[in-house]
Amino acid sequence: MMNILLSGGAGYIGSHAVRHLVELGHRVVVIDNLSKGHRASVHSEAVFKLGDINDSSLIKNIVKEYSIEGVISFAASTEVAESVAHPEKYYANNFSATLSFLKTLIDNGVCKFVFSSTASVYAGSNLEPITESQPTAPRNPYGQSKRMIEAVLADFAVAYGLGYTVLRYFNVAGAHPDATIGEDHRPESHLIPSVLLAVQQKKIIFPVYGSDYPTPDGSCVRDYIHVQDVVRAHSLALEKIKPGVGNIYNLGSDRGFSVLEVIKACQKITGLELKIENHLRRPGDPAILIASSEKISRELGWRPEYPEIGQMIEHAWRWHQAHPHGY
Repeated sequence: MMNILLSGGAGYIGSHAVRHLVELGHRVVVIDNLSKGHRASVHSEAVFKLGDINDSSLIKNIVKEYSIEGVISFAASTEVAESVAHPEKYYANNFSATLSFLKTLIDNGVCKFVFSSTASVYAGSNLEPITESQPTAPRNPYGQSKRMIEAVLADFAVAYGLGYTVLRYFNVAGAHPDATIGEDHRPESHLIPSVLLAVQQKKIIFPVYGSDYPTPDGSCVRDYIHVQDVVRAHSLALEKIKPGVGNIYNLGSDRGFSVLEVIKACQKITGLELKIENHLRRPGDPAILIASSEKISRELGWRPEYPEIGQMIEHAWRWHQAHPHGY
């Protein structure tokens, strides 16, 4: 059993991670400012603290009171298009706040850190799927803010003995199979829940941003990974961390689905047809991003339990049907 501090634990991925860690027997403390998360999504056996990760006094008190041994960091702003329009927000929330968080943790003896990063640190490549050895070249401030923290982690490992793991992934989808927790962003911008909400609200016309990408059907191609598989990877990574050693792993499905393919799959599961309305590309979006997870499979033994896009959509649909108004 480990005493774990989880930032952003009231968010979509964070809440699933909290439940997973509690069920494994860990003692979990959540810090979240609820700017995007939902208090109701946090497991009842976790300790919840309302606040910001750059509040050094609060973080210090949490570390001491609960004898924190390791940290999983999900707290971040995550919208690519918004980061292009408002880069200051992303450098403040994702870089400055996390840098302060790290300093406080290290000053108070915490030396295990799992960082939720993104496949957006890659520019995209014709060499798909992308491996960890390929160079990073973020095309937007969101990816750049994450890449900057990755650089900080590497330097802190050398200087302060920090042990860390970076997990890079792109589109997380699905919900807990029992439909008790799921994805509830306001407003929603992620593809699968946006399609499912359109179905629920009987909005027959659905916008697609970009129809002229160099892909088979002209829409962006991404890989998708089930939220339950993502949180398992984070817990595995935390267990394997060693002081002063850093690791970087991709999480992916090794295959991609276009926006139009995902919409078609959603239509098949929900039984409702949508009319596609083409719009201009969103700024900062690469045409193709597919991540290879061969390295984490080889080194940590991680493999997805829910690899099929249909499973992800089905679980997400159960959540939306059970919670038509969210939390």
